[in-house]
Amino acid sequence: MLLLDIDGVISLFGFDPNVRPEGSWHLIDGIAHFLSSAACTHLQRLGEWFDPIWCSGWEEKADEHLPSLLGVPSFPHLSFDQNPGRSNGHWKLAAIDAHAGERPVAWVDDALDERCEQWAATRPAPTLLMRTDPAVGLTDDGVEELVRWARALSQLAEGEEGPTGRG
Repeated sequence: MLLLDIDGVISLFGFDPNVRPEGSWHLIDGIAHFLSSAACTHLQRLGEWFDPIWCSGWEEKADEHLPSLLGVPSFPHLSFDQNPGRSNGHWKLAAIDAHAGERPVAWVDDALDERCEQWAATRPAPTLLMRTDPAVGLTDDGVEELVRWARALSQLAEGEEGPTGRG
């Protein structure tokens, strides 16, 4: 399972306007978002290895807007009891834990904190946390790291040797 935040992963912010990353502006529910032009390729590649799930305060809005804007298929989304803001990545943990159960999880987010790291370290299933810089978002190198992790898990499931990777 691949949990994907949106703001700071796909919708970039905080970059120098004079050195803007590749992407384009979109008005989504009255809010301007700068969507990474690499997001489509990244999500298609990751979809070969993972079951992607939107893990964002956008909740159902993610699937209302992003598939048509990015050219990706629909993904399910998690719903949260509260959203106290991007500085508290731990607010997602209860919903993530309930949904993930015993399955391996890779979580890509720009607001991961020490509670997220503690959660990942104590899960019985393999867990990878990937922090992004919100001005850059998910990178090619990040995608390849995720694919290597998923490939290693696949090899382990087939009885071959490989790392399990903990966030």
